[in-house]
Amino acid sequence: MPKTIFLKVFYTFIIIGISLFSYSQTDTTLLTPSIHPASPTIVKEDPKPVNMTIKSFPDDDESMNVIRYPHQFKPKRLAASVSFEGALIAFSFKGLNDWWYDKFDRSKFHFANDGQEWMQLDKIGRAVTTTSISSYCYYSLRWSGVKHRKALFIGCAVGLGYTTTLEVLNGYRSGLGFSVPDLLANVAGTSFYLTQQLLWRQSYIKIKLSYHPTPLARYAPEELGKSAMGRFYKDYNGQTYWLSFGSSLFVKRKSTFPRWVCVSLGYGADGMLDAYSNPTHNKKGEALPSFDRYRRYFLSLDVDFTNIKTKSRLLRFFLWALNGLKLPLPTLEYNSKGQFKFHTLYF
Repeated sequence: MPKTIFLKVFYTFIIIGISLFSYSQTDTTLLTPSIHPASPTIVKEDPKPVNMTIKSFPDDDESMNVIRYPHQFKPKRLAASVSFEGALIAFSFKGLNDWWYDKFDRSKFHFANDGQEWMQLDKIGRAVTTTSISSYCYYSLRWSGVKHRKALFIGCAVGLGYTTTLEVLNGYRSGLGFSVPDLLANVAGTSFYLTQQLLWRQSYIKIKLSYHPTPLARYAPEELGKSAMGRFYKDYNGQTYWLSFGSSLFVKRKSTFPRWVCVSLGYGADGMLDAYSNPTHNKKGEALPSFDRYRRYFLSLDVDFTNIKTKSRLLRFFLWALNGLKLPLPTLEYNSKGQFKFHTLYF
């Protein structure tokens, strides 16, 4: 769906902007008084600045490996974050209106039940989008000195509010409609992120994406994309969504077992030329091959890049940015046809 492109651009720029901003404006100077031996006269001296490195604590989220959160509220940072994110929101709505909504005529507000579209892969995509926007808004608030819980609830409210607004706009467009299943997917994505942060102050279970091009796109380019980039966003046959369970959930903190090892459960589907059923002919009247539509379930290992230790702050940033992608590794598949398959490398 074209609007997904703008959503991904939205939260990608947020993470880059916040991270680069934090490099140049991190406050790590603490004031400590001079200490003198006991004497009858108390000597007072002005505090001297001492540079100290602020370390992240075990219960802090993994974003602190890249973004250093200040101990005090920073109004200028908050103003910069709000302005930056507000501009991106305005840009995304303008782009969506010009590129996507103008294709449809306006209508009275109405509902649409699209719960069976694309075997629910589009719903998972919406949940991931809401989760991502919520998390990046949370990071920007924490970078501004807002406390954990307040930043968490505000960030989740912004993420859910943004995607819900898109659904309301859909409700006024003919051919679309306000989708309750989409709304529930948005709520599920926000709740998934919110619950983990409240329990552990970080996401031990991460949602990841993998993609590979499929031959089906050439039979339905209008629905599955005409270009390589369009197919990446629209061809659900090549998309797989993963739940990566970090080993930190299962091993003790003092254990020597690598904390970057993950076990991943994946879900995908194949054989889809359209949202609900496959057409027999394309728009030119040419006959199309018959494809079975089926669901796919995966079991694999994965890597949590945020738990890879490195002294390079820049490298930690890139590892953090890559953490939304599933690493290609040996994978076991079971599908709704009742077949088991083993993939030496699956992505």
